[in-house]
Amino acid sequence: MPSFLTPGMIVRHPARPDWGLGQVQSSIGARVTVNFEHEGKVVLNADRVDLEIVGDDPRRR
Repeated sequence: MPSFLTPGMIVRHPARPDWGLGQVQSSIGARVTVNFEHEGKVVLNADRVDLEIVGDDPRRR
């Protein structure tokens, strides 16, 4: 999963829907930093959490 996550992608944490949508800030190996709308910046291990990809940042189009 980590290799597919790139900065700007919009994701959701399946176990934490209360965090809202998040934007991937960086992805280095399995370490992914995501800025969630209701939780702020969180560093996750993508080997343990299967983030749901919602889409790309619409500002990048």
